[in-house]
Amino acid sequence: MNESLLSQLYLKDTAFQNLMQERIFNVLLVASTYDAFMLEEDGRVEEQIYFEYVSLNLSSPPRVTRVSDYDEAIEVLHNKHFDLIIAMPGVDLSATFVKAREIKQSHPDVPFVVLTPFSREVSLRLSHEDITGADYIFSWLGNVDLLVAIIKLLEDKMNAPDDVNEVGVQMILMVEDSVRFYSSILPTLYKFILRQSQRFSTEALNPHEAMMRMRGRPKVMLARDYEEAMRLYDTYSDHILGVISDVSFNRAGAKDRKAGIALAHELKARDPYLPIIVESSEPENRRAVEAFGGTFLDKNSKKLPVDLGKAIMDNFGFGDFVLKNPATGAELMRIHDLKELQYSMFSIPADSLFYHARQNDISRWLYSRALFPIAQVIKMHRFNSIDDAPAAKQLFFDLIVKYRKMKNRGVVAEFRKDRFDKYSNFARIGQGSLGGKGRGLAFIDSIIKRNPVCDNFQGVTINIPHTVVLCTDIFDDFMESNNLYPLALSDLPDEQILQAFLKAKLPA
Repeated sequence: MNESLLSQLYLKDTAFQNLMQERIFNVLLVASTYDAFMLEEDGRVEEQIYFEYVSLNLSSPPRVTRVSDYDEAIEVLHNKHFDLIIAMPGVDLSATFVKAREIKQSHPDVPFVVLTPFSREVSLRLSHEDITGADYIFSWLGNVDLLVAIIKLLEDKMNAPDDVNEVGVQMILMVEDSVRFYSSILPTLYKFILRQSQRFSTEALNPHEAMMRMRGRPKVMLARDYEEAMRLYDTYSDHILGVISDVSFNRAGAKDRKAGIALAHELKARDPYLPIIVESSEPENRRAVEAFGGTFLDKNSKKLPVDLGKAIMDNFGFGDFVLKNPATGAELMRIHDLKELQYSMFSIPADSLFYHARQNDISRWLYSRALFPIAQVIKMHRFNSIDDAPAAKQLFFDLIVKYRKMKNRGVVAEFRKDRFDKYSNFARIGQGSLGGKGRGLAFIDSIIKRNPVCDNFQGVTINIPHTVVLCTDIFDDFMESNNLYPLALSDLPDEQILQAFLKAKLPA
């Protein structure tokens, strides 16, 4: 089966431009003048969101329209389409949820989020409210990171059915019922994922591809009770990168102080290698978590965000791929990117490769980098014993080579000396025009990519030569820096002009 998948891999390239098709572009903010002032204390909320998007290299920040009351909100909703409604309750918290139910009846497909003040009193009152009209409730902590996290959480939920199950984008399942806690931790989690995705996108061949590749970042799905967590797991079980769970939350309609432990045991029974991080304010839960091989984090720790980032890095495939000695746990090798994995493959100790392949660590590391086609094949490969190591190494090496050739074909890459090797295809130096000959070769390369038969056309492989094009802006710099235009346009003999060009220096 692996040989068949390998031969068909060319056809499985990821169309990143088709990911994240559902986006939030227009947000309706329902807030009194005072609440809006509190929200916009450091500047207009739309500007804050814009600058946060820019800092995270995200595109298409949403536009925010603010209204002061629900009568005005209903009027605006009749005249304009909104992708998200965010409401900040006034003194009467119940009135907000009454209006939420009314608006949901007329606009059932528009997510409604309630942004409450950060106070214990509000948290206690929420337990007595009918919150069926609100999709999510968050506590405002005075940081615009939360607004970005809300937008991204809803976009992930909207796009998950297509992106996760159809394409293979990975998902992180978070199980937490405390509004105050997930309001503080979700922004940290998203910022970590987005920053890691920025780092991994540097493996793309050009800036446009890097931006598109950001769409393949892992998604986050929030469950607030046991049953919701199991529904999400059942729906996306083949594509879950890891689970972050609380211990105490509702199960079968009632508070269960050990629901998180029961959930972890159920998930481990279905997938023994699924990484699970458990957060709890009760230190006595540590033993139960470590018993099933999970990672325990103390909610009371002042450095919880740092601890969470390290736990995700160590367990969910982010960061470098650290190959360990199975017997001692000592670090043997550290792999930074796909190219390094390729060139290090045959030097990886057999027992270490067997251990990490069985744990799905290799495929998880590739999935976190949005390398879906190659990750899928490696995850499906059956590595039954350490005796299979030589064949597995050859298969993985050939797979990476085939994938790199596929990704390079039909793409005009930016030339980088440390990346250009025999598996590279077509690269440019400079930002100007490719010129007629270069453009013609790039066009032929794109045709070859769209027609897999060129890989084996009656026993012949059709391709273009390895090409590096100096763009017209580099040529212009070359001519100007060496003062060659007067000479080139003169009536001097061709030989004399040729010698002058040969002696000239290329731009640095």
